[in-house]
Amino acid sequence: MVSTTSSSQNPDDLAWSEVGQLGLRYARIPLALLCVEAFYWFITMPSDTLGPIQVTEAWIWNEMTNFIFGEGASTLSTHNGWMTRIELNHVDFPGSFNHVALYVSDECAGVHEMIFLSTLVAMTEGVPQKLKIRSIIVMCSIIYVLNIMRLVVFYPIAVQECVAMPNQAECLIPMWEWHTAVYQWGFLVVLVGMWLVWFWKVGGPARTLDASTAPVEAWRMVFRRHWAKQHFGLILVAFVLVAGGAYNVTSSNEANEAKSTLDTCQFLDLVSSECTQAQKDWDNAIESAWSMAAIGLVAGAFGAVEFQRPDEHGQWPSNIKQDQDVIEEPKTPTSRHDTKRKGSWKSRNSEEE
Repeated sequence: MVSTTSSSQNPDDLAWSEVGQLGLRYARIPLALLCVEAFYWFITMPSDTLGPIQVTEAWIWNEMTNFIFGEGASTLSTHNGWMTRIELNHVDFPGSFNHVALYVSDECAGVHEMIFLSTLVAMTEGVPQKLKIRSIIVMCSIIYVLNIMRLVVFYPIAVQECVAMPNQAECLIPMWEWHTAVYQWGFLVVLVGMWLVWFWKVGGPARTLDASTAPVEAWRMVFRRHWAKQHFGLILVAFVLVAGGAYNVTSSNEANEAKSTLDTCQFLDLVSSECTQAQKDWDNAIESAWSMAAIGLVAGAFGAVEFQRPDEHGQWPSNIKQDQDVIEEPKTPTSRHDTKRKGSWKSRNSEEE
């Protein structure tokens, strides 16, 4: 007896295994963001990790403030040995010196936002690699400009409020509220908005749909066999950073002085501001060493390792190269006249006949 009962399941429905695979496929983006956030937090534990970038932004901030609002509106000075301190000057600012002291920290440099947006773009499926790289360069440039504009806006906000309430500390509250709003959620809205606009302009929905239905691409990491100048440069950078981190702990005068003071404080069981500062300096030296070593290891990994994908025939690039390198040795044609004859001339004549 043949059963005529039809299945109630739609053939187009996804199986639970397929749903799980699809979820894992799209879970790569938040997982990648978490890994990038953790790495960024680790390398920026010491103060002024991004010192050169902080210095350039502080210089541009100072120059633009003086250019827009008049000479003397701001003054550039040092903070922890770096030219990252900005003093906003106005007669109505609170305090005996009528200025507001600020500085560009590593969190204010905008690098965090650049890494976040670059990860979103890099993890988007179906978009050509060259288009991703060009988009990341343009978006990071836009973020850099927006961050400078955010810093320049501090001065007019503070002046507007302090003119209404001269020499009152409360007049600086709107400036700090602006800073907090941008830091906590403002930049996040801008970054997600930039990615959504880019995603729509490059045809992201259709590309992602095609990529989701396509089979999962295989890839592997192998030790680099063909080296170029940039790869040797990355290895050199890795050695320099690791050596610099080791020097920062073992041979730096500031670190040695902090360690000596800290040992004295611990031996004599002292509690003072000098001991507290020595502890901070020593911790900062260790964190800087770990930060430089981590960046060096990442640079060395990019220089020594390459990512490979199989071609349309399913062959890996290294295997293709090996096949091309294998050249068969040409065989020299032989003739019976070239062989060394053995035996008597009578037997050879009978064999030839």
